[in-house]
Order: sequence, then structure tokens, then C-alpha cells
Amino acid sequence: MNSDSSPPDGPAPVHVRRKRYSGKNPRKFSEKYKELAPERYPEILEKVAASGKTPAGTHIPVLMRECMEALQLSPGMTGVDGTLGYGGHAREILQHIMPGGKLIGLDVDPVEQPRTVARLHDEGYGPDVFEAVLSNYAGIGKVLGQRGIAAVDFIFADLGCSSMQIDDPSRGFTFKADGPLDMRMNPTRGLSAAEYLRRCSVDELAEILRENADEPQADAMAARLAGLALRTTMDLVREIDAAVRDDSGDTVRRVFQALRIAVNDEFGGLDAFLRTAPHFLKPGGRIAILTFHSGEDRRVKKSFQQGMRAGLYQAVSEDVITAGSEERRANPRSIPAKLRWAVV
Repeated sequence: MNSDSSPPDGPAPVHVRRKRYSGKNPRKFSEKYKELAPERYPEILEKVAASGKTPAGTHIPVLMRECMEALQLSPGMTGVDGTLGYGGHAREILQHIMPGGKLIGLDVDPVEQPRTVARLHDEGYGPDVFEAVLSNYAGIGKVLGQRGIAAVDFIFADLGCSSMQIDDPSRGFTFKADGPLDMRMNPTRGLSAAEYLRRCSVDELAEILRENADEPQADAMAARLAGLALRTTMDLVREIDAAVRDDSGDTVRRVFQALRIAVNDEFGGLDAFLRTAPHFLKPGGRIAILTFHSGEDRRVKKSFQQGMRAGLYQAVSEDVITAGSEERRANPRSIPAKLRWAVV
């Protein structure tokens, strides 16, 4: 045996083959490895988006042109994106306020926020022009105060859930795949949807279903679901189907929406945000808010109208702005979107 020869440091690495999926195209979220790696497979994202679908793990921003027109941005402005999400609107805002501008992005989701920050930093938007803060938009006053900022030039908010949250079964927002019945924007805080449902009384749940989703069968649905100990999203779907026969799927969608809003106290946060936001805008500053269902839009519309009467705003959008036919075809998730703006 040659004295210079020596055994290798360890066993050779074992190549692990990617788990194959059944059928021509991947169906499960976890199997869409190309969509979930956009930096390696950009052509796949383009192909999926061109088909009218949202690529897994991403979010296609809605009413982009209309939002930018509502905000009337210019270089050097400082402002807040109250719902950073995937960062689509933030990226466009940054392009409009450079050079010399600064954007503070708020979001309560500790899972998605670091990914968004990494993407924007990789595109050249460093801490000098873009800062992300883990905060609900209702905390805008505290965030600005901590940075010594009295008022900003603009505030933007894109309400509701982002596509990457909805599409990931592990987050518990979707009724199309099985996963833990969670629904928390921040999975480290508050009650999961399962625990929330278990603690709800019939009367409480009926009110939640009416207020948060205009559910026409709120009483019957609440009588079936209140107090149940459910574990997964499919457990909840089966209970809803057993209570009400609805082949359209609208009842399931409404119940999931109502629970998500309750679990995250979305209306409470929105009401607080609407009360305080105008006080953190400079004279002539603008606020634009995208909503996705009637409960949100009613609150925004009413708040802007009250702000006009109280002298907080000098102008508000007269009509609601919605997606055009071309955007609706290209991105069906834009169909329920409504945009309103106001000027201080």
C-alpha cells in the first residue's frame, strides 16, 4: 500500500433526486420548485403569468398604474408602504421617488418580509432608500416617531392577503389544499383560526360571518361550526359542506375570509390606520388604499368622506377605481380590487 495514499475525509455525498410529481405539471405548492426559485427559472414565471395565473410564492401587484397616478410621486419624496407584501408596489414607488427619496415598508408577516427585503436590496435599494419594519400599518405613528419623522409625502396600503400567503398551504389561508388551520399573518402571535373557532360562541361566530363576509346563512353556519375542535383547512371545508350544499364554493370562500379577518383583527387595524393616517401626511400629501371586499371599501370610503367634512382632507376620489378588462383577463385576482385616494 502506498504510504502517500489516505482514505477520503468522509463518504462521498449522496445525490438526492428531486421528488417527482404525478401528471404533466406540478399541482402541489411544494412541488412547484421552478416557480419557487424565480432567480433560476425566470422564464417559468413569465409562462405562468402569461396564462393568467399567479406563479407560486409570488404576488402580481394590482392596479399599478392607477396607484402611481393616485399617489403622484416625484423624486425626493419620503413615504410609507403600509403593506409591503411581495414588494411589487414598493419597487414601483422606489423607481418614482429616486433619486433622493426614502420608503418605509411595513408588514406584520415575519415569514415573507425577509424575502422581500432581500429581493429589493439585491436590486440596489439599500437601507439608505428603503427600510422594512415588522409592524401593522395601524402602528404607523409609532414607526415614524421612532425615526424622528413628523409627516411624510405619501402613504399607500394594499389590504387583504397576498398571493404567496394564500397559495402556501402551510399558512392555512387556502381552502384548496390541506394544511394547518392557522390563518395568522404573523404565525408567532395571537390565536390560530383553529383555536379562535374553538373558543367562539354561536352568537359571536354568526356576527363575524355577517360583518366580515356578508354570509347569508351566518346563523346556520355558526350553529354548525362554533366550538368545534378542528385541525386542518380540509376539516373546516368538510364541516362547511356538511352544513350547506353550495356547489359554487362561495360559502367556503366567505367563511374562510371571515375567519381570516377575525383572526388578524383586520378591521380593527384598518379603522385605527384610517383614523391616524391623515395626521402623518404633509400638506398636499396623498394616501391611496386598495381594498378587495365590501367591508374594507365601506370603511375607506366612509373615513375619507368624514375626513373631508372634518377638514382633514382637501380632496378625495369621487369614484372608486377598478381594474380594466385587460388586467382582469391577465390577472383574475384583480377583479374585486377597488382603489380610493385622498389629499391632505
